[in-house]
Amino acid sequence: MSCCGAAVSSPPVVLARPRCGFAASASCSTGTDQRVLFLSSKQFPRITYSPASRASSRLSRREVIAFAGQQSWDIGRFVKTLYFFNGPPNPLKIIESIISSFTGPASSEEPKKMETSDVVLVTGATGGVGRRVVDILRKKGLPVRVLARNEDKARSMLGPDVDLIIGDVTKEDTLDPKRFKGIKKVVNAVSVIVGPKEGDTPDRQKYKQGIKFFEPEIKGPSPEMVEYIGMQNLINAIKDSVGLSEGKLLFGIKGNVSGKIVWGALDDVVMGGVSESTFQILPTGSETGGPTGLFKGTVSTSNNGGFTSIRTKNFTVPEDLSAYDGIELRVKGDGRRYKLIIRTSYEWDTVGYTASFDTTKGEWQSVKVPFSSLRPVFRARTMTDAPPFDASNITSLQLMFSKFEYDGKLNPTFSEGPFEFPFSSIRAYINEPITPRFVHVSSAGVTRPERPGLDLSKQPPAVRLNKELGSILTYKLKGEDLIRESGVPYTIVRPCALTEEPAGADLIFDQGDNITGKISREEIACICVAALGSPNAVGKTFEVKSTVPFSEPYVIDPANPPAEKDYEVYFKELKEGITGKEALEKTPAQV
Repeated sequence: MSCCGAAVSSPPVVLARPRCGFAASASCSTGTDQRVLFLSSKQFPRITYSPASRASSRLSRREVIAFAGQQSWDIGRFVKTLYFFNGPPNPLKIIESIISSFTGPASSEEPKKMETSDVVLVTGATGGVGRRVVDILRKKGLPVRVLARNEDKARSMLGPDVDLIIGDVTKEDTLDPKRFKGIKKVVNAVSVIVGPKEGDTPDRQKYKQGIKFFEPEIKGPSPEMVEYIGMQNLINAIKDSVGLSEGKLLFGIKGNVSGKIVWGALDDVVMGGVSESTFQILPTGSETGGPTGLFKGTVSTSNNGGFTSIRTKNFTVPEDLSAYDGIELRVKGDGRRYKLIIRTSYEWDTVGYTASFDTTKGEWQSVKVPFSSLRPVFRARTMTDAPPFDASNITSLQLMFSKFEYDGKLNPTFSEGPFEFPFSSIRAYINEPITPRFVHVSSAGVTRPERPGLDLSKQPPAVRLNKELGSILTYKLKGEDLIRESGVPYTIVRPCALTEEPAGADLIFDQGDNITGKISREEIACICVAALGSPNAVGKTFEVKSTVPFSEPYVIDPANPPAEKDYEVYFKELKEGITGKEALEKTPAQV
């Protein structure tokens, strides 16, 4: 048997109680074709001794000598291993699993597939753009969840069955990240509320005409609270759920520190073998001459062994990697096949979700292990009744070099003797091409209030009245910067003045924050949803308006509606790094 991937033939099992009363379990071979398992008297009383076990019970505390010419077994290392990984497992569970591993045949059924989630969160979902985004997503058959402050308003506007999170971006304590699990993408249409000083109709008709047609004031929380602090709170709440463009680093050497992960050896000593490995940090072992991790050891098949591994202690808090598609390792290969084992339970001896990977001798290489390729394995057997892999609850990682593959198959690259396997990083990754995970509706004009030499009299009211409106555009720009600095794959849409007109007019996309004009809320909602699926929209900030002048209303003929737009044509022409801040900083845009 094996705790970690080895499988052996199934001789009869004899349960024995040695006089020395070891408080751990072990198995070793006797002169007969039997396997002897040692337990303390308190752990497993009333067991009948066999002749072989009586001989075995006279062995010393430090060492159990295997019979039939096999090598000695270090019980001290065995006990130390168990206690390193949060103490020994329940002996009765060990007995049950050993017996089952000897008897049950490998299943031919396929393991259960991992569950995935593509929920889109819409914030500001009761606003003019937000509710249209919800409507478009529903028509496309995509799962939608909304964040709203007022439950009654949200349900009356979006339907009684809407998947709803009650929260307020200005109140951090209402945005517990646990409530956002399963969300893969976000369309953020939250905005500070601007309304007429003299009041408005119940359905906000004055507001819908645009700020150009009334004397405005801020209604409710300030621009700083909504656009800046609110953005901070929202990003903190959803960051783990939507993921980072560069992935999430789980292990990587910074200076001489390996991060929060603590590695320990877990070798075939747990099944009576003599293989031995260790984890080290090489100060200059990486491909760049910096520090790297090293999994090294000597593997032997003596005593029915045949594997070495290093495993992390259980994480204090499980890692939520549901935003990602797999694990990427940066390794220096030696031509051997290794295993990555991921666990989703705090139990010491349990199912490991496992994938094998081959390496190229003498070369640094990136190995990607998709979560979808992991199979649930226990003692080298695929467990088809195991629950699907849960990427949101990862408790430990393990690297293994083993004679055994799965379900009776052997590792074709296995050879006994010493080995060294350097690895410089382990990170979770998002499949390429990466698409935006956070689409934000901002505003044209955010860089203009402080722009040198700008004639404010020719600018829209929001630019001229920026200070009077609580520095609304200044804080919108600060909120944008938080998104750009977050590492989340993003798109920032800056509409010109929003109208209630239908979508369909010809459009102008621009960058650098220079254009003025109008555009319909419906069109902006369509652009946001299109951006969610476009690799060409990632990392882009742009302004957009229709070609129809303010003085002309835009209407469509129901009998001859405009053709559906291909927004990808516009996204492809956009450049990264252009925000309009170049004019403020007097530095050229990075293209």
